[in-house]
Amino acid sequence: MTEAGMQRTASRVFAALLASDDASLTSAELSERLSISPAAVSGAVRYLTQVSMVSRERDPGSRRDRYRLHNQIWYASLTQRDSVLTRWEQALREGVESLGRDTPAGARVAETVAFFEFLQKELLSMLDRWKEHRETLYQGEASERRPEDV
Repeated sequence: MTEAGMQRTASRVFAALLASDDASLTSAELSERLSISPAAVSGAVRYLTQVSMVSRERDPGSRRDRYRLHNQIWYASLTQRDSVLTRWEQALREGVESLGRDTPAGARVAETVAFFEFLQKELLSMLDRWKEHRETLYQGEASERRPEDV
């Protein structure tokens, strides 16, 4: 995750949550498992929350926060990227109009728009195929074994 650009501590917190049985840990548990300060946990969780990879919840009857990975984290993350691509695509289209389609810069930006259009179409198609594939993976299994129910 760090090599892909995520902050080191956030990567470690994400990995710890991913490797935990119920995809959920408290700040104290994260701090102990990773040998990092509560402040480092807080900063990492803040980042992971901002990028919608983790949510914060309360233990029932407690004031203690628990951090949980979102269900189907990769599917949700890529679905969110679709909306980011849409915004980029719109901004790039405006850039083409501003630069002029027949200028070298406008042509470059227009090709970038075409690339994002292609990427978005393929991404949506791939996510649909994943949903179908996922159903075949868990067909006939009890719902308590599915990752989103953890």
